[in-house]
Amino acid sequence: MLLSFAAMGLPDRIRDPVARVLRQTVLAPLLTLQTQSELLSASLSRYHAVVTERDSAALAATFLPELRNENARLRSLLGLGARLGTGYVAAEVLHQSVPTDPLTLVISAGRKQGVRPLAGVISPEGLVGVVSAVDEQTSIVVTWAHPEFRASAMANDGSVYGIVAAHGTEGPRSWMLELRGVPYRQLVPDGTVIVTSGMGGVFPRGIPLGSVVGAGREAEGWERTYLLRPAAAPASVSHVMILIGPRPGG
Repeated sequence: MLLSFAAMGLPDRIRDPVARVLRQTVLAPLLTLQTQSELLSASLSRYHAVVTERDSAALAATFLPELRNENARLRSLLGLGARLGTGYVAAEVLHQSVPTDPLTLVISAGRKQGVRPLAGVISPEGLVGVVSAVDEQTSIVVTWAHPEFRASAMANDGSVYGIVAAHGTEGPRSWMLELRGVPYRQLVPDGTVIVTSGMGGVFPRGIPLGSVVGAGREAEGWERTYLLRPAAAPASVSHVMILIGPRPGG
């Protein structure tokens, strides 16, 4: 310390050469250690930044397929809305109305958005169900799988008419639809697309219901019954459209 105080009192022309000699000899290892410490600290900071970015990227990648599917469905809904000739309200599917009841859904649109009972509920794939009860901000939807669901239907080319109802939720052919009331003399080939007929005023014409996969139970009297593979799966639907009537000015 005495030498330090003494060195501070020396003239610059003497003090600077002495300080340079000390830095190059006695203090050289300490300066090297300080430099390495600073590099190590910078490396650790970069490492933590890279780990954070990697974890963020991994988390984003985990949800990427789901986000892509949701974006695709939203784009499909937007395209569907542009083609509809009726008014509609977009809504999110919140959950089942009762945890033990897979046949009804709660959606995030209600009386305030113009939803009314018996309004049709559709997805890009086809008909999901019909509104059964309406609250201020939410509504309950009876899906096509419900035993009370009915829809007037026809073949896509208009060659066959009938009534579509749920086939049942048990057995090897569970979660299917039935096309009932087809005249006995008319045969409906497998793969025929069945859509709503527009009769009855509940659903507009042309909403996909399903496609024929074979004959149902034995013909009764003058009627045949056909099994349908549903177009829309309520369990996988995240966003829907509720049909609320003609658009203003339309």
